[in-house]
Amino acid sequence: MSFEISLSGKTAIVTGSNSGIGLGIARELARAGADIVLNSFTDNAEDHDLAKEIAQETGVTARYIQADMSKADECRALITKAGTCDILINNAGIQHVAGIPDFPVEKWDAIIAINLSSAFHTTAIALPMMRAAGWGRVINIASAHGLTASPYKSAYIAAKHGIVGLTKTTALETAKEPITANAICPGYVLTPIVEKQIPDTMKEYDMTREEVIENVMLTRQPSKEFATVEQMGGTATFLCSDAAAQITGTTISVDGGWTAL
Repeated sequence: MSFEISLSGKTAIVTGSNSGIGLGIARELARAGADIVLNSFTDNAEDHDLAKEIAQETGVTARYIQADMSKADECRALITKAGTCDILINNAGIQHVAGIPDFPVEKWDAIIAINLSSAFHTTAIALPMMRAAGWGRVINIASAHGLTASPYKSAYIAAKHGIVGLTKTTALETAKEPITANAICPGYVLTPIVEKQIPDTMKEYDMTREEVIENVMLTRQPSKEFATVEQMGGTATFLCSDAAAQITGTTISVDGGWTAL
């Protein structure tokens, strides 16, 4: 048996998808034929223009739906407003760095809400839709920090470890159905946000761009290369394929060997 990846007729909702990894995943799913729902907490003309651009480039239907992933009711309303959900990509996330005694409570609450609780709320509404359709894919974007830890990132690491656990539970609850749940665990990915950090880090450490990338940003990534948003999208697309129908409840690391250490 050979497998061709066609997601024609499927609808994918990607949270936090007006830039970076989320947008990269949305573009690749659209190229495979899936209709797309983009999302973020903003509601600008540029957000809706991204959806139009994807539709024009790929021929699929693409929409933008605003929803604040820090709010449970808006997480759930996102799925309801979309009307259908065959593929759910829980990608929305934020970060804050501080030691545990100094970690602001409001930052902890926001990171747990956006990086972890939002995935619970969207999944709770999406699963009945997937069951009614007789097919579904839940893909949670975790992190290498969902499998390992670093200092000063307590909330992010707690949330990402939680996402891995939520993924496993979702997989077990759907194991006898044509629905899978998996987590992608990226290392450092070259997103616009990361790209913007490079010049400031060069100044801070008086290093060249190459030195910053290898010795600061990618110090824990043995390949010494960034992953790309296109690779994240390709991995997600594979997990949506029939070839991945028996891959469920697991993590796929796209981290240049980070978690092999």
